[in-house]
Amino acid sequence: MIPGKFNSREVKRMMAQMGIKSNEMTDVKKVILYGDTKNYVIENAAVTMIEAQGQKSFQIVGNIKEAPKSAGEVKQEEISPYNNEDIKLVMDQTGVGREKAIEALKGADGEPAQAILNLLSK
Repeated sequence: MIPGKFNSREVKRMMAQMGIKSNEMTDVKKVILYGDTKNYVIENAAVTMIEAQGQKSFQIVGNIKEAPKSAGEVKQEEISPYNNEDIKLVMDQTGVGREKAIEALKGADGEPAQAILNLLSK
């Protein structure tokens, strides 16, 4: 072996000794990074997740394209910590809009049934 050069098996062994785990994510085909002014789409993506000291990082290799943000995309303020199915359920059962449904879920500690009851009792 040439000094300073490692084969992949040796690198994996050394990483394991240092507590670094590497995992190929073979089922990922496309990665989309959402930016403020444009999005980045990485197609034919090869993704490796690396875990060290409790932190996960990702190495992504593929064909990248820049895409302008479309007017119909979800704005950052519309993103909610609540499950989209729960939000939709509250909206469908009560006839309120998305923002009201999210507020109701917040007031019901994320419980859709309680959020529905609270909205219907008003």
